[in-house]
Amino acid sequence: MTPDRPAGLVRSARALADGDVSSRELVERALARIEAAQPSLNAFRLLRPEAALAEAEDADARLAAGERLPLLGVPVAVKDDMDVAGTPTAFGCAGDFPVRTADAEAVRRLRAAGAVVVGKTNSSELGQWPHAEGPAFGDTRNPWNTRHTPGGSSGGSAAAVAAGLVPAALGSDGAGSVRIPAAWTHLVGVKPQRGRISTWPDPEAFQGITVNGPLARTVADAALLLDCASGNHPGDLHRPPALRLSDAVGREPGRLRIALSTRMPFTATPKQLSGEVRAAVHGLADRLAALGHEVEEADPAYGPIGLTFVPRATAGIAEWVERVPDPALLDPRTRESARLGRALSRTLGGAPLRWARRAEAGLHRRVGAVFRRYDVVLAPTTAAPPPRVGALAGLDGLATDRAMIAACPYAWPWNVLGWPGVNVPAGFTADGLPLGAQLLGPANSEPLLISLAAQLEDDQRWFERWPTAYGA
Repeated sequence: MTPDRPAGLVRSARALADGDVSSRELVERALARIEAAQPSLNAFRLLRPEAALAEAEDADARLAAGERLPLLGVPVAVKDDMDVAGTPTAFGCAGDFPVRTADAEAVRRLRAAGAVVVGKTNSSELGQWPHAEGPAFGDTRNPWNTRHTPGGSSGGSAAAVAAGLVPAALGSDGAGSVRIPAAWTHLVGVKPQRGRISTWPDPEAFQGITVNGPLARTVADAALLLDCASGNHPGDLHRPPALRLSDAVGREPGRLRIALSTRMPFTATPKQLSGEVRAAVHGLADRLAALGHEVEEADPAYGPIGLTFVPRATAGIAEWVERVPDPALLDPRTRESARLGRALSRTLGGAPLRWARRAEAGLHRRVGAVFRRYDVVLAPTTAAPPPRVGALAGLDGLATDRAMIAACPYAWPWNVLGWPGVNVPAGFTADGLPLGAQLLGPANSEPLLISLAAQLEDDQRWFERWPTAYGA
């Protein structure tokens, strides 16, 4: 463990429990790294230095008294769509948001596990776009190359972990918003089963398509953060069976049948898989075959899944816009999406939205048919490497949607289904930009996906590679 490079979640927790370091030291180092990196990366929307240091001192006293919790004294960050008591929740928007008086359930659970939340990370406005840019807070940049985006919408969390500012962070994923930035910053990013991590104070987020999930450098760190944040509030609409995913990290997955899929769901917009991404994903497929798995090219039958995404996503945006103190400050594209969401959720008595929700059961059967033959689907996380910062700035709504779908057509179907997926690092472009691949499974398959990701990590050892000096 060095002052300029944190050891990771598991090792930090162990060092604290063993008395090798104090929580105050770890939190001070994290805050110093964040302050030093903020001008170049801009990963954080806000910090809570005084509160975090006070909590660190309390953690040290508890450790000295013999108390042990999974994350007692470890600094972490959360995305700015999650309530942290004493701070506003702006979710990428401009305006004077009220200070929240209570933690979101996921944050409450992290604190109950002993974690020290040092700050809240940047997101695109209401999490709509695969970047973390906006007039409310500026542009968040990729530690591997600051001319490029780290992805989004959990781009601040990804940049913070990839740069070593904090050992792990929570993000949220409504159309790939954990997996996409994980792919573009060389991280493990988990989109868990819907309801695995509570979205309370919302019974569900964005009509059920958005879930909270961890970003970390290792599978073990991601699993630990997921375990600590998991669980339900009595008001949650989705309550999957409890799982302990850290137990799956060292477990052999067995010989699996893996479907290598590069087919994109139909969207009626132009898109093409980059040759570098294709080669990277096929390279991982070759490694999985070398590890003893049966790998074949096969695609899920996505069918009309895209028709069900838009009513749910835009209705979620419309619901969130109602919380914004001054909607006039919102991006015109956000206001346009909110108008569409209100129309689809209210037209004909809300029939389009109700149809989109009811269609999910049939999509489970249709897409889930692939799991009669295969255990896991391996797919690209994105179709392209990370674009330049500002690539979507100034575009109208339609042009933004077309550019976004062209770059990121692979992640969102699993949000409609509510099933888990794990991004794993898949290598780099010739220019040194990170790429990722998804391990996708059916309902409640996180233990299998975590076990397989850990096996691949042992083979690839991606955590050994760090960005250097936030490369130009």
